[in-house]
Amino acid sequence: MEDLIQRAAQDLIKARYGIALTGAGISTESGIPDFRGPDGIWTKNPEAETKAYEVYEQFKTNPKRYWEERLDPQSSLSRLFSILGEIGKFQPNPGHYALAELEKMGILKCVITQNVDELHQKAGSKKTIEYHGGINKLRCFLCNRRFSKDELTLEKIKMEGKLPPYCQCGGVIKGDVVSFGEPIPSDVLEGSQREAWKCDLMLICGTSAVVYPFASLPQMVGPGTIIIEVNGEPTPLTGRISDYLIQGKTGEILPKIAERVKKIQ
Repeated sequence: MEDLIQRAAQDLIKARYGIALTGAGISTESGIPDFRGPDGIWTKNPEAETKAYEVYEQFKTNPKRYWEERLDPQSSLSRLFSILGEIGKFQPNPGHYALAELEKMGILKCVITQNVDELHQKAGSKKTIEYHGGINKLRCFLCNRRFSKDELTLEKIKMEGKLPPYCQCGGVIKGDVVSFGEPIPSDVLEGSQREAWKCDLMLICGTSAVVYPFASLPQMVGPGTIIIEVNGEPTPLTGRISDYLIQGKTGEILPKIAERVKKIQ
């Protein structure tokens, strides 16, 4: 493994435009449960999973009702979002901090994450693309403008009978987290593709690489781009698309890579 860590550090230093892709594996090391594992969110609460599959259709069909239920503490939709809200209590782990450090050193230019927990931002990463949205944001369904929850006084809007909330452009606002069946927002999709096209090194951390369209990003890189996996297990990318796999926990391997980069520089 030490040889691979050395190799990764050297490849990162040589890179002109390195980016990282991260998935649930980096967040579970912070204690955040996955969704379908033995202790997963859906495993423990199958009713919440059923509701999660209905959210997008409910929003499209009746956005007013969507918001009324979301703001009603007794509703199943409100309970679903309270479960997701628990994610916000967790803190970054050494893997998150290592990626932020690599960005600070000028090695990484962007982190594209499947995770909605905003732990990369908490760790200090400045340029992040949240592929599936963020738990603390709201988004205009028309123009994709993001709002923090503090920007919109949702309870006041509810009391005034003005649900659903609207953006200045006239579009209806929903939660930023991408629901089942909902397309990836166009700005996120296009921005992620641009990063994949630009990069000459892609560091893939803690993702099973089976959830699309996110999993298509490693296939969009240009010729000669180095793809490094840091994962607990091999993935469909291993031996086919990635150049090499460093197998293990991201929270252990990424800090070693960052430290080795410092020593070489």
